[in-house]
Formats: sequence, C-alpha cells, structure tokens
Amino acid sequence: AVDGVILVVDAVEGVMPKTETVIRQSLKENVKPSLFINKVDRLVNELQLTEKQMQERFIKTIVQVNRLIERNAPDQFKEKWKVRVEDGSVVFGSAYYNWAVSVLHMKTTGITFKEVYNYCKNEDQKTLAEKSPLYEAIVELVIQHLPNPLVAQKYRIPKIWKGEIESIEGKAMIECDPNGPLSMMIVDVSVDPHAGDVATGRIYSGTVRKGTQIKMIGGKKDIGVQQVALFMGPERVAVSEVPAGNIAALVGLKEVYAGETLSTINMKEFEAFMSNTEPVITVSVEAKEAKNLPKLIEVIRQITKEDPNIRAVVNQDTGEHLLSGMGELHLEVTQHRIEVDHKIPITVSPPIVVYRETINKNSPKKHEAKTPNKHNKFYMHVEKIPEEIMEKLIESKINGKIREKDKHLVQQFIDMGIDREEAKRIWAVNNNCYIVNATKGIEALFEVRELITQAFNDATNEGPLAKEKVQGIKVMLEDAKLHEDAIHRGPAQVLPAITRGIYACILQADPLLFEPKQILFITVPQDFMGAVSKELGARRAQITDMKTEGDQTIIIGKAPVKELIGFSAAIRGATQ
Repeated sequence: AVDGVILVVDAVEGVMPKTETVIRQSLKENVKPSLFINKVDRLVNELQLTEKQMQERFIKTIVQVNRLIERNAPDQFKEKWKVRVEDGSVVFGSAYYNWAVSVLHMKTTGITFKEVYNYCKNEDQKTLAEKSPLYEAIVELVIQHLPNPLVAQKYRIPKIWKGEIESIEGKAMIECDPNGPLSMMIVDVSVDPHAGDVATGRIYSGTVRKGTQIKMIGGKKDIGVQQVALFMGPERVAVSEVPAGNIAALVGLKEVYAGETLSTINMKEFEAFMSNTEPVITVSVEAKEAKNLPKLIEVIRQITKEDPNIRAVVNQDTGEHLLSGMGELHLEVTQHRIEVDHKIPITVSPPIVVYRETINKNSPKKHEAKTPNKHNKFYMHVEKIPEEIMEKLIESKINGKIREKDKHLVQQFIDMGIDREEAKRIWAVNNNCYIVNATKGIEALFEVRELITQAFNDATNEGPLAKEKVQGIKVMLEDAKLHEDAIHRGPAQVLPAITRGIYACILQADPLLFEPKQILFITVPQDFMGAVSKELGARRAQITDMKTEGDQTIIIGKAPVKELIGFSAAIRGATQ
C-alpha cells in the first residue's frame, strides 16, 4: 500500500535478521527505504561510548543497510536509494524520549551531534525533545525523501500488478488517474464496534465515493460502499470521496478480506501479500465459559479477516474451532489476541502438525475398482502433476466442482500447461489435485458424477498413508461399467468403490509423506553457542549457514515443525 518506508534500526543491536527481511520485502515491491536509527541514548548511557565511537557505530549500521539495498534494489535504484546522512535520508533519535535529529533538521534547530551527545550524557533528554522534537524530523524525512504516488506508481505498478499495462486500468494506474476506473487493494480489515468491518487499502486509480457499487474481483461479488474515510493519525475521518494515490478506509464491506482487489470493472487482481505456503500447525480452541461462545466465533471471524494466513474451521464431529497457522509462534500470537485483546478465556489443545501425502510416479493403468454389490466397475489410474503445473495450480487457488459453463476456468487450466482436451474434461479440483473424465460414450456416468466427485474429495482429504490431505495427483477415470438400474449404483456403492480405488492407485504409485519444515534465524551470543547447538541437534535441525557479527553469531537452518513444538521456551531456557 505504501511507496516508501522508514526502516527502524536499534542503535545498539544494529541490523538484525528481521531487519534484512523487511528491507528485502520492501525492495521486492519497489518501495523506497529511508532510515531511522533509534535508541541512540543507549549508546551513551548504557554502553558508555565516546562521541567518536557513537558515530562509528552509526556508520557501521548505515553501511550494513546500504549493502542490503545494493543487493536487493532494482538496478536503476541501487545507488539512488542508498541512505545518506548528508542528504537527510538518515534520522537519529530516541522514540522513547521523543527526540530526533538529521542533517536537514539540524539546519532548522541548530542542534549538532556534539550537543546530542552532551544532552544524553547529562540525562537531559527532555530539553533535547523540546528543541528537536521527533515528529518534526520524521515528517521532514517523509516529505523530502519518500516518493509521491504520481512518481512511484510509474515504476511500482508493473512490479505489483501482473495485468496488461497498456489496458485502460493499467494506464490509469501508471498515471495515478483519479478519473480512471477504480483500482484498489485491501491491505487490512478491522472491526469497529460501532461501524462494523472497516476495510483499509490503497487506491491506485479512480475515485471511491460513498454509495458507490464496486466489484470484489477475488470474491466475484458486487458490494456497496456505505462510508468512505481517511485516517488522520489514529482517527478515522469520514469524507465524501477519496481519489487515487491515497489510503482509504471503506465501511460496510462485510465480505471483504485482506488481499482483496476492488474495482468498478473486471480487471486482473493484484498480487496477494498472503503467503502461498499452507498452514503447517493446528490447534483446537474452545471457550472456557459457554456464554462466550458467540463472541469467540465473531472474534475468530475477525482474526481470519485481519490475518489471511490464519485458517479457521469448525470440526463438525466435536464442535471445536480448529485454528491453523504458519508455526507455533504464529498461533501463540493469535491466542494472545483472543485472550488479551478480546478478553475471552479459552482452552487450547496441544498443537498438531499438518502433513501432506503425494506420489512419486504414475500408477499402472486400468486399475479396476468394484462396488460392494459387484454390479459396477470403474477403471482408473493416478498420475503425478508436473511441478510447473502444480505451482500454477497452487497460485490459482482453484477449488471445487468444474461445470461446463466455467469456460474461464478451463482456459486457466490450458494456460497452466494442461492439455486442452484434458482441461475440458476436469470434473473437480481439491487440495491441488484434480479428477479427469477420460471415458467415452458412457451415458449413465453423468448420473453418478456427483458421487464420483464426492468420493474424489473424500480420498484427497484423507489419504491412505496417514489420513492426511493428498496433493499433486491427477486421477484419470478411464472407463466404467455401470448397472442399468440406478438403484444398484447409489451412494453406498459408488462412494467406497471410487475412494478405495483411488487409495489403491496411490499405494501403487510410490506414495510419499511430506513433512513441513521451518527456516530458523537464531541470533545468539558466542557464550551460548554450545547450548543452542545442542538444542538444535536434539530437534533434527540442519544448520545451513553461520555468520559472526561482533560478539554474536547468527545461525541459519531448518528443522521439522513437529520438532519445534516448545522450541521457543526451550531455547530461552538454554540461553539464560
């Protein structure tokens, strides 16, 4: 949603692994960085550095940041976007004590680095905050160094939007045209107790007005805007309209989720910021008191809107709410939000790790599956979906039954690289698997199509190895012999025959069980290296890289998610 960012780096800690991640992510989307070096007072009061040592620490941090910018910035901006003290793109200060200085701001305030050092040394930062307030230096940095939408959208739109740039909406976004078709991406959804759902997003072209009917491109629905607002700091201020280049808040869009594209025309969606990675760990959540159950349901619905990487489903057998996330810490943060932010006491089960089943080769053709009454036979085999097609299938997020009228989905399959005739005969997609009707001339087959699709879904939702979801397989239904009387080919006959037939094919195709792994970045003082290495060794971790910075070591590795349950607590215990 933004064209520029202020990168906040701790003056004592320096550039951390998280800092690198933030820089890479911003530069990946052509977002211009600037730098705020925070907690400068700690260098003087805690580390007791001299003025010269303090400046040397600043230089080291700036060099590290610029090195990351040079590695990750687009070629045309590698030099231009480097942060420099002399042009004011670096600000030094203390957010806690509310003061900041930069070379540009010094010309206004007359404050020098020597005076900053003396104020900190004498513990008189209140006076420093009065003479050089934080907000003035930061606002000046934003005005002078972060690009405006008219400039930024020319180089950002081709990076974040994969549609046709020469189209009407493409040209409108490049020019940031307030009179063009509306193009808006929702980046956050919050719930106001009075106004309801508030969707916040960036408008790249067009103007959004109160009462406007707009299209949810991903949700494929038309919705009405009840209220339009701008944010003035933390306050939401209602306005009649908001033009292109602004970040707007829309009220009344109940079914909008973070990552949705809104427009007045049918257009290509923006690249979603939601992770393509499937959630790998699940917990069940229950309210401790029955009276809080309705509130818990609403809070979970709100959280899944605000964080699209959290998945929530209700276990129909037990009535539990199952929350799935990217790791134990992700779920701990979600639990904290439910219990602390929303004040709902909950009971959380031990985490369960999500595995996936797949195959390593194609199964033999024409595997025969008989119904229990022996009156119907189905012939099928399974094939491994090629990796390049699999990646595109995951990106497409297609799931469900495919009807004859769904011509656009058939075209998507063809664009992925699936054979045209095969694409036309796909009946359903589930968990990135699909079933193809490769039979010819069997009229009664369409009478049991729904049952075959349901059995396919059942088989891919619970695989034969460990009852985990199956991914990356193509089921080819080659032939069938059906009883002429429909009463002999009902659900009790067709469902088990197809499900067990698919299981048998998978078991003949060298089945595999995928175990999720997590990448680790651990920063540890050298004194605790032995304890950390021992902890990682006990958890089947693979160390891929180690870097030394000063008296600290950064360990980069990966480990099975199952082994990392309780890891955060264990690593804290091992290093205290």
